[in-house]
Amino acid sequence: MKLYQLIIVLTLFITSTVKSQSDLPLRLDDSKIKPLNSLKNSDLQNSLEQELNKVPSWKKLIAQNKMAVGVIDLSDPQDAKYASVNSNQMMYAASLPKIAVLLAAMDAIEKGQLKETPEVIKDMKLMISNSNNQASTRMIDRLGYAKIESVMTDDKYKLYDKTYGGLWVGKRYAAGGSTNREPLKHLSHAATVAQVCKYYYLLANGKLVNNERSKEMLDIMENPALHHKFVNTLDLIAPGARLFRKSGSWKNFHSDSILVWGKEATRRYILVALIDDANGESIIRNLVVPIEKALKKALAL
Repeated sequence: MKLYQLIIVLTLFITSTVKSQSDLPLRLDDSKIKPLNSLKNSDLQNSLEQELNKVPSWKKLIAQNKMAVGVIDLSDPQDAKYASVNSNQMMYAASLPKIAVLLAAMDAIEKGQLKETPEVIKDMKLMISNSNNQASTRMIDRLGYAKIESVMTDDKYKLYDKTYGGLWVGKRYAAGGSTNREPLKHLSHAATVAQVCKYYYLLANGKLVNNERSKEMLDIMENPALHHKFVNTLDLIAPGARLFRKSGSWKNFHSDSILVWGKEATRRYILVALIDDANGESIIRNLVVPIEKALKKALAL
């Protein structure tokens, strides 16, 4: 091979490698995509706990199992790092579990069980971006509870398990109709930060259904119409970052989940929070800065 040909090959290889680590979904080798527990990192864990414990009210909520936080550092996608507090504490999560309906819908479309009509596409976007309850209920009715449960408990994902629970949708987002509450706490709309972090991690790596469907899901989740909680802060401190997000609130229960993809690699992470407190919206909004501090601190170690 001549020198100029070698240079072209190397350039294409480097470009492809850089692109695979900067575009979403990521295109990593399957060997680099690991179970969540194997991503646990002690430096990030210590930094996370230090930042959270600086706020006495947060420390108290964490001790009472009323506040759960999970974060995955994606600054180096081939070496993702995970840390959390109360990661397996399942809580009522209001509209956040609509992401489970989105995944079940994409699974059904891929298997020919649901037609990808303009109405279905519109409802999926309204369900996620606007958190529209009418659109969500129409999607649930199209799929059925059994389909949603089967996808959440599928061995391919294991987004709900019999020990700790996880992502679950067992009630329409409207009055009336049958229910299919999850078996552990009998919640209708549930989540744990561990399973939501896993959902986003698999999504970022193109592993929810497949790469193409993951890309469709990312497109639906990007540029949320609601600008509160995490997005409220990120609009101020990272206006150029791409945000993929779903949140939820009902009475004292507040939740948010987001994949942040900044122009700089140091601002690429997944963040999930579940709060059982009247001030939950404010707490979630104020979490972003200390979480980014924890990420930067751990990177420096």
